[in-house]
Amino acid sequence: MIAQPKASHFVDGAYVDDTAGAVIEVIYPATGAVIARLHEATPAVIEAALASATRAQTAWAALRPVDRARILRRAADIIRDRNADLARLETLDTGKPLQETLVADWPSGADALEYFAGLAPTITGQTIPLGRDFVYTIREALGVCVGIGAWNYPSQIACWKSAPALALGNAMVFKPSEVTPLGALQLAEIYIEAGLPAGLFNVVQGRGGVGGSLVTDPRVAKVSLTGSVPTGQKVYAAAAGGMRHVTMELGGKSPLIIFDDASLEDAVGAAMLANFYSAGQVCSNGTRVFVQKGIKARFLARLAERAATIVMGDPLDEATQMGPLVSELQRDKVLAYVQGAVAEGARLVCGGGQGAQAGLFVEPTVFADVTDGMTLAREEVFGPVMAVLDFDDESEVVARANDTQFGLAAGVFTADLTRAHRVIAALQAGTCWINAYNLTPVESPFGGVKASGVGRENGHAAVEHYSQIKSVYVGMGPVDAPY
Repeated sequence: MIAQPKASHFVDGAYVDDTAGAVIEVIYPATGAVIARLHEATPAVIEAALASATRAQTAWAALRPVDRARILRRAADIIRDRNADLARLETLDTGKPLQETLVADWPSGADALEYFAGLAPTITGQTIPLGRDFVYTIREALGVCVGIGAWNYPSQIACWKSAPALALGNAMVFKPSEVTPLGALQLAEIYIEAGLPAGLFNVVQGRGGVGGSLVTDPRVAKVSLTGSVPTGQKVYAAAAGGMRHVTMELGGKSPLIIFDDASLEDAVGAAMLANFYSAGQVCSNGTRVFVQKGIKARFLARLAERAATIVMGDPLDEATQMGPLVSELQRDKVLAYVQGAVAEGARLVCGGGQGAQAGLFVEPTVFADVTDGMTLAREEVFGPVMAVLDFDDESEVVARANDTQFGLAAGVFTADLTRAHRVIAALQAGTCWINAYNLTPVESPFGGVKASGVGRENGHAAVEHYSQIKSVYVGMGPVDAPY
């Protein structure tokens, strides 16, 4: 299987390459085969991308919002028309099962383009009466934005970042993860086909050095990163040097709290989605599953039964429910956490190995009797490993759930909706669910608090992060000067 793109980068409306850049090999995680070879962006490629974005942005921002919106809407339609082919490429790039990529990756990206296309023409300013005088406000584009993507949802992330940026009159230079670099190139092609002027969405490939060059360039007004907390801290600090706007969507160790009056089947299903979907490689996963003691035994028994039915195998087979991890590095990291949990005294309920599959697969794994101080309860694993902790009462579990540097997401399962709202209000997390988990419609803001990030993706909230307000005071009479 070969998925070699026409070139490594997409700059100023066309594919470009510079073979002087270091080689990036794209590995299909299910087999270990090299499916594409790209080159890292050289300084010349980075300069071309930033220059074209700077040149194109001014005219783009001057268009009527509805004209920008029509282009985004056409791009959304193209994505939906080609979803089958795009999903297959996403599976090759990430190793995620086709069963997932057909419904969750590019479709979410198309939803974002459609949503912000609809929102853009509604963004207006205010008129503020001051008696004789008045003030009016204008919401303006920021300018050139840099998007830095993660490897777990590469194409969705490219859409989630570029849709609000473009809708509000900005240009974007996007750097995908070097692990999953292919989908963003397809998005760039689709934008041009939909009528987006050249230079407004550029894709440059590379590792951290390329990202660093983009983040610190004086032409860049905003940086949006999806990644780990350590990476976010470095990028945030670098962006701050130029007083740039930032959105940081970082990692988590999110609590999923299950009270003993919850629907057992729903709670088990949500816990599985919150830990095993995409082989656990989801930043908002509820990896600390707090189960009230009255339901713990039944919960673990049913969880083990249902986990045993998960179909692992060839990601290109639509019957497969769980594929491999994205890389050898990630597999080894996850297996090390499993071994560490056993060593620290957690009880292995199921999984723990690679199963019958060779290569980068890790079985759905559940540990019970996890305590708050264990590494498994403190650090982000980013693999299909669930930590189940038990609790007695509400106040106890809220305190324990909040005892973490992270604050990306949280969930509560209970039949008592008064308690559900009360607990959610007390949890320190930016994205929460009641009797559901990991549903992220583009209409809803997404992001975290504490070390899990700043700013929000999606929803009307994204308008604040891709635009700025200009206030204009209008004097309607003589100037009253004291001198």
